Amino acid sequence: MIITYGDTLELDLHCAEGEPPRLVALRHAGATLAAEPQDAAIRRMLPLTHVEFAGHTRETNSKRHIGGVVGTRLVYTGHRVVESEAPSGSAREILEVTAHDPVTGADVVTCLEHHPGIAAIRAWSRITAGPAEPLVLLHATSLLVPGAVPVADGRWEERLTVWSAANPWCGEGRWSGRTLAERGLNPVAPPDAKNRISLASTGSWSSGEHLPMGALVDEQTGRALLWQIEHNGSWAWEIGDFHDAGVYLGLSGPCDAENQWSTLLGPDETFTTVPVTIAASTRGIEGAAAELTRHRRRTRRRHTDHRQLPIIFNDYMNCLWGDPSTERLLPLVQAAAEAGAEYFVIDAGWYDDTAGWWDSVGDWLPSTVRFPGGLEAVVDQVRALGMKPGIWLEPEVVGVRSEAARTLPPEAFFTRAGRRLTERGRHQLDLRHPAARAHLDVAVDRLIEQFGLEYLKFDYNIEIGPGTDHDAQSAGDGLLGHNRAYLEWINALLDRHPGLVVESCASGGLRTDHAMLATAQLHSVTDQTDFRLIPAIAAPAPLAVTPEQTAVWAYPIPESTDEETAFTLAGALLGRIHLSGRLDQLRPEQTALVHEAMAAYRDLRPHLPVSVPHWPLGLPAWRDGWTALAMEIAPETDADSGPAEAPAAYVLIWRRDSEQSEATLPLPWLTPVADTDPILVADVAFPLSSKATTAWNPAARELTVTLPNTWSAVLLRLTVARS
Repeated sequence: MIITYGDTLELDLHCAEGEPPRLVALRHAGATLAAEPQDAAIRRMLPLTHVEFAGHTRETNSKRHIGGVVGTRLVYTGHRVVESEAPSGSAREILEVTAHDPVTGADVVTCLEHHPGIAAIRAWSRITAGPAEPLVLLHATSLLVPGAVPVADGRWEERLTVWSAANPWCGEGRWSGRTLAERGLNPVAPPDAKNRISLASTGSWSSGEHLPMGALVDEQTGRALLWQIEHNGSWAWEIGDFHDAGVYLGLSGPCDAENQWSTLLGPDETFTTVPVTIAASTRGIEGAAAELTRHRRRTRRRHTDHRQLPIIFNDYMNCLWGDPSTERLLPLVQAAAEAGAEYFVIDAGWYDDTAGWWDSVGDWLPSTVRFPGGLEAVVDQVRALGMKPGIWLEPEVVGVRSEAARTLPPEAFFTRAGRRLTERGRHQLDLRHPAARAHLDVAVDRLIEQFGLEYLKFDYNIEIGPGTDHDAQSAGDGLLGHNRAYLEWINALLDRHPGLVVESCASGGLRTDHAMLATAQLHSVTDQTDFRLIPAIAAPAPLAVTPEQTAVWAYPIPESTDEETAFTLAGALLGRIHLSGRLDQLRPEQTALVHEAMAAYRDLRPHLPVSVPHWPLGLPAWRDGWTALAMEIAPETDADSGPAEAPAAYVLIWRRDSEQSEATLPLPWLTPVADTDPILVADVAFPLSSKATTAWNPAARELTVTLPNTWSAVLLRLTVARS
């Protein structure tokens, strides 16, 4: 069965009676991105979904999740196509392929979702136990791809590069690539080395160590697969070889071996895996990133914030540091309004009478000590100056000093063996429990109604571990249930308050996953306090988050020079501005730069929702002397709206501590006019006082940028002449 999705993708599926359904091939733009091996015995080891039941062995003695006896004995029973509306309002098509296990009676349905015009496939699986006996499910892939990025000469270990992103706190988005051989995966004799390249995250920070993403690229041809696991908890992926016939890719949510997850399926009970998405390209990671960006826009909750991109001031970073009061806030409210902020967000500490607010979270009642005239006095001033008020919350945690910790029932918290879990003076709410949800509903609705809040920053600053075993088959099962309940709770909140804007934050970017990003309107990517380090985080962020959801701090510091101030502000201009810092204490020259940066942002922000990212100098290393991020603007109006007339691109260039005063940026993706070389006009968008100079090489499509001083940055507006 060959499924053709316009000119974007072609899927070749093997759906034959008596055999497991399989992905035979995946093609894009005439190139094959996946192709199963020729050997029939090997092919049976690689069904669309790999399933492991306790007591039903795998046929391979290794840690790899292929070759399970359940998968090899699955038999295809049918398929259907379901057309429906995506959360964004656009059309989508879901192919459901069903297989049956004649031994256990279980049914396995693999769902493949496609959105028109996008070279990406979203997948998940449903496993239903038979009517006769319960089954213990240990593992189920959301998608298993055989022959990922096949190599004609067979030397896949040298040709293919696997990319992954370490994601440490305050150093997020550390992408790096190594060949399969460098990662220890080589063809051996006898074939089938039994090892794999694997990455997993266990716990409540989905990206606490690595992003739930990866890529496999043939650097010679540009063929690439880029994937994301769309889950706000535990996950795993692996790449392995099979009998020297190529490599497979398996994408999973939580599972037993990696994440302490298993679940008991009673007769006729169904479990659904977390969704994953794989994007295909013949233009390397950048091409796949464009497809994945478009996919994210189609699969997220629709909201006006994605089109309007208002400027947000938040009082935390390099500013009040969680110590707000009426006296401290009012000057900032005035300065933020003058700078052009459209939301003013009061961050942590507003609910505690002391500086030790960390372990008192959970009751969400404003302090009368910090706000002797009531929090209303600050909020009213925010609104009087034309801004919308917002506030910080950490809804999933309850401090040990809070009233909620004493009054909520024990079942409303994460526990192990009957003991409540605690990390750094906080307990974890279990939102599967109605008392936990009711507690949050009452608190949040009260705040919204009392203060007219229009923005909520939802933070999450603990890592509670594998999960809770209360009312669950395993710790991971309890965590998965909570993860899904948390998303349901946010969606219900937004249903009740449609105009509300929700920001997702987890100590910055420690829960950077599409499950959160498809629910919340924007996402904080880091808690980094040093503006010199922001470029290495802000530049790669759009590989994981759409530009219009990528919240980056811009916190001018009174002690900084004007050029450093511009450097600080520039870093947020190709995403969502989180303006902060002591705006009320800046020098006049710095204040003027803040106002200029916000004006530049208002000019460019209509274009961001139809942009896709590029990295002209490559994905940045932590200490690169030069870093660049480009946003290519789509020439036509997208479903999320955007102007038809737009610049070709914006390019943000940072010179950090490099001794070189110039950098050459390849821009091969710029659209030529007719058959001629593009004539490029590069205008400085910010700062207007920049000493940057540019030179365009039309034949090579390269832009050389000169910045005479270290720790300087410039935002360029690129226009292609139309003769």
